[in-house]
Amino acid sequence: MKGELTGKCLCGAVTYTLREAFRLKPYACHCTECQTRTGSAFSEHMLFMLSDLELNGDLDVARYTQPSGAQSEIFCCAICKARIYAVNNTREGMASLRCGTLDNSASVVPAAHLWVRSKQPWIGLPEGAKAMDEQPRTNEEWIAQVGIA
Repeated sequence: MKGELTGKCLCGAVTYTLREAFRLKPYACHCTECQTRTGSAFSEHMLFMLSDLELNGDLDVARYTQPSGAQSEIFCCAICKARIYAVNNTREGMASLRCGTLDNSASVVPAAHLWVRSKQPWIGLPEGAKAMDEQPRTNEEWIAQVGIA
């Protein structure tokens, strides 16, 4: 996804602009945590540099420890609780945008599908789609699997 991106929460109280800079292509995560957290079969994310995000509106934050031991914080609208982005202590300076909040979310095409070993059995992946049983472990693996936008 090239260019400047804009988005908002469900109620519109939080809006944001993501400047064009270093970011990875969007990916779909099929892990059981994303399924539980979203109440859906998977979630769509895009890794970006937090310094490239301009955000307006009040956010709440939720904290938890991932199974890997990473400490995560999820930032959401203080009113409607729509999740906007998350950070964790293993990727300093980076954040994970929730692609469903993008104004042009219908144009999001995942570059890769992660945690497919726990995807819902009725979800079919597009032919030729990149897929991993788990997720990349290093920054180099993230770039190799997902790619730079």
